[in-house]
Amino acid sequence: MKVSNYEITRNRMRDEFIKYDQEKMIQKFSLKNDRQYLYLDFMGRPYRINRKNGVVEWSEDGFHSVTEGNFNESMTIYDVLCYSKDSCSLSGKFCSINMLKGIVKANPPGVNLFQKTADSFNGKVAALEKACESFGEKTDLKGDVAVKLYPFSFLPVILQFWEGDEEFPANLKFMFDENILQYIHYETIFYLLEHVTGRIQETMVMGKNEFGGRNLYTNK
Repeated sequence: MKVSNYEITRNRMRDEFIKYDQEKMIQKFSLKNDRQYLYLDFMGRPYRINRKNGVVEWSEDGFHSVTEGNFNESMTIYDVLCYSKDSCSLSGKFCSINMLKGIVKANPPGVNLFQKTADSFNGKVAALEKACESFGEKTDLKGDVAVKLYPFSFLPVILQFWEGDEEFPANLKFMFDENILQYIHYETIFYLLEHVTGRIQETMVMGKNEFGGRNLYTNK
């Protein structure tokens, strides 16, 4: 089977990961660890990183069975653990991606990246809000849904969603702590958001088990 460029890049980063000081990672983010693995939660799901070969895996049964992290998952975790600044700290102030400190103030790539996702949420406000609350808490910001998510316990992201109507399409917006670039690179924000939206969609689908067989994502 042909290996994709995404897999090649992810696999190359395994070798980079093991070059970094893992004790520093443990102390910086208070990571659970043992001789074989480092552990952290990412969007409500437990992950482990092999300390010898850098492979990222997740599990939903206490690691009795595991699935290797995909490109977005693995690259985000590598970036946080390896490249975050020693003195990284949150400002408590949130802004849009094109207003982050240290970047050119212009429309960023991916302005409409999540339009398809926004459209898929249209008409499912209650289901979206319930799914989002699995990963965070409501905020007082504007929006039909406005939630502070915690992809990592130490790195919040705000999601705002507005339903579409006859005049305007559905709108999905994210806000970030002004200091997020102390934790991850600009490009990695998009990997992070791809995983965030994917996990929300998964949770909406899984909600059918809690609501008498009704699929919260499709309303069926």
